[in-house]
Amino acid sequence: MMLPNCEQAYIPEPKLTKYLLSETHAVGKAKGKYFRSLGYTEANTDQLAKVLLMIAKSERVSQEVATHYGTKYIVERNVVTPSRTTARIRTVWVVEPHDKRPRFVTAYPV
Repeated sequence: MMLPNCEQAYIPEPKLTKYLLSETHAVGKAKGKYFRSLGYTEANTDQLAKVLLMIAKSERVSQEVATHYGTKYIVERNVVTPSRTTARIRTVWVVEPHDKRPRFVTAYPV
């Protein structure tokens, strides 16, 4: 199955700059180091967002989990990065009961 309402998927900007690319975030700093090693920085957050949204809109859901926040969906894909390497990225999206648009939660290497 595809991510429900995948065309409406969105990424809150702080998730990129203050979490996924952060080298100081208590939880996200390892991800920040990883994504920076792939060539993603604050200078190309739009490119990172485009890749993450492309994964959400083009790939099938690999796992669906009901939580008390809503339904969590895991979607992954191989992507070519700014450093010209290929990386398999797992993305996590949530669809909350009050908002049917998939919201980006996190991403990490597989």
